[in-house]
Amino acid sequence: MPPIDQITTFASDNPVGTAVICVFALALLVLAYIALRTAYRAGAHTFRRFAANRPAEDILTIVAASIATGVSAQGMWRFSGDVLGFDGPLRLLLFAFIEVAVITSAVRARRNMRENFSAGIDGMAVWVLTGLSAVLSSLDARSLAEAIFRLAAPLVAAWLWERGMAIERHRITGRSRIKWRFTPERAMVRLGLAEVSDRTVTEVDAHRRLTRVALAAKRARALREAGASDRRMRVALTKLDRMMDQAVEHTGLAVDQARQEALLSQIGALYNTSALIDLRPPVPWEPEHEEPRNALPPVTSARGRGYPDDDEEPEMMHQSAPVVDTAQRAALLRSARAYWDKQIDRKFVPRAADIARETGLSLATAREYRALWKLEPRAHALIEAAYREHGIVDTGTFPAIVVPDTPDPDPSTPVLSMNGASPTL
Repeated sequence: MPPIDQITTFASDNPVGTAVICVFALALLVLAYIALRTAYRAGAHTFRRFAANRPAEDILTIVAASIATGVSAQGMWRFSGDVLGFDGPLRLLLFAFIEVAVITSAVRARRNMRENFSAGIDGMAVWVLTGLSAVLSSLDARSLAEAIFRLAAPLVAAWLWERGMAIERHRITGRSRIKWRFTPERAMVRLGLAEVSDRTVTEVDAHRRLTRVALAAKRARALREAGASDRRMRVALTKLDRMMDQAVEHTGLAVDQARQEALLSQIGALYNTSALIDLRPPVPWEPEHEEPRNALPPVTSARGRGYPDDDEEPEMMHQSAPVVDTAQRAALLRSARAYWDKQIDRKFVPRAADIARETGLSLATAREYRALWKLEPRAHALIEAAYREHGIVDTGTFPAIVVPDTPDPDPSTPVLSMNGASPTL
């Protein structure tokens, strides 16, 4: 007889019993629904409390460590039954005492991390108890593969816990525990295969090409100052020209002002390397000496260090050189050069004080570059004309004044005059 016919026959023969069974079945369904709903709400609440604010890697670490701990507990279950002879409730109560101790130590270590920023002795206990559990589980293995597996499972759980602690330590303190001296990154930087900074490939290539130009210029200058042979000078100048061509082609040196300033800064540093031995940096631990408020500046001779020339402005002598970086220095030098060329075009050889006042350079720097620029052909011709016509020796102080421009200047008209006065014929 089919089951449906049996149920129908039983319901017609026992209507009261059938009704009672239906009521009990309905009550069981309601209870099952309530239990499932409660379990769902409890799970959702637990998830929102413990897992919603955690990153995905922390949740995966907990899941993987729980699986590995379960594998280790299963090995201890077999060890307690086969080796220790535990059975029944005693075996159920005692088989996983090491795993419970591992979890307890891990919780305490996490609390120490949050309060004292260190896992402390509980962090060491996690590794010791994990190793003990791994060894005991592998002793009851039936094959070498099973022994290796039971050794690896607890160690994997401990490693995942350690990585989770390292992430939390870095999150709390902002630093890692140690800094390795030998890392793949350090090795790649040492071999020249990686960059320390976050510069792009274009920036790195431009910097290297500009450095090659600066080094080639320094090499050519050193050979010229050493009186090298013509062949060596030709080789050095050819290399400098080639490096400059490549820099202009690949770095946009002709139009990029920032890279022009970078090149000038490198050349300035390389050309003045010998000046490092004359530097007198301040002693950081030397006490500061307070100068008297009414102290007068030292009086030196007119040709001394205080007043190097007769008609230099005294107020400029006492101005200390402003502290500027290399980019600002390069900009000031370009401005001074432009001012010099403009005055030379007017047949006017400016003084060092004029250059310093008009461009903002320090007087010492203006003197240094004026001494170089006055050797150029145009400036030298003006100075020679002043000497031939008036016997004026250039000391960096006299003003070289041009006569008023005329459409057709008379070649016999003197180019320079004394102290800015009109020329006397």
